[in-house]
Amino acid sequence: MLEQESIANHTHSKTTGLPRKRFYRARAHSNPLSDSHFPVPASPAQFDCTLHYPQFFPPNKTDGSQKIEFADIGCGFGGLLISLSVLFPDKLMIGMELRDKVTEYVKERILALRVSNPGQYENVSVVRTNSMKYIPNYFEKGQLTKMFFLFPDPHFKEKNHRRRVISPHLLDEYAYVLRVGGIIYTITDVEELGVWMDACLDGHPLFEAVSESELESDPVVKLLSSATEEGQKVARNEGQTFRAVYRRIVASR
Repeated sequence: MLEQESIANHTHSKTTGLPRKRFYRARAHSNPLSDSHFPVPASPAQFDCTLHYPQFFPPNKTDGSQKIEFADIGCGFGGLLISLSVLFPDKLMIGMELRDKVTEYVKERILALRVSNPGQYENVSVVRTNSMKYIPNYFEKGQLTKMFFLFPDPHFKEKNHRRRVISPHLLDEYAYVLRVGGIIYTITDVEELGVWMDACLDGHPLFEAVSESELESDPVVKLLSSATEEGQKVARNEGQTFRAVYRRIVASR
């Protein structure tokens, strides 16, 4: 929940008001199969968007017609979300992050940006949750138009491949919450994982690869490798990235 609270404390920069990452550091990844304790809505109808996007849901607005359309799965420190917020100011978007300290950092970052940039960043929020377990608890069928999986944990050992966030059975859930025409964006700097994610998506009957010509005109694509801390690190080290972008389609008969 992005409740309004004071950000004037030692964990924030005195000049920018933004939270300082060194106070929110955590392990690079968490075990998605372990049990964590945090509130989870029983259904999408129980997820209160008014707490996350108060400017979009003022007290006198009761229709609740606008819904979250973008989900950044494993959003890290929120770099992609912040960039997307400016690029799509009328779209509601949310980051889903398992690590508690990282989630708190993103929340504080968004609050600070709202204070220093009135009228901006009101369309972005974050929630601590396990997206590998609870995606259907947050989103209705066909609700999302974009899902992002940027630099996920590769889980190198074969016995841990079941922990990968892109897998055949999880794609069934993603296909459920993505509307027809919606896009899944994935990127990694691990070639083996890149091949894996591409193969999983290519083998699923409800997804088809987006053509290179379409990707060239998609303003989101360039953010995949530049907007996140992980992507910037790869670029500094002149590393290679492996991208797979697929569209949700209707099952062929």
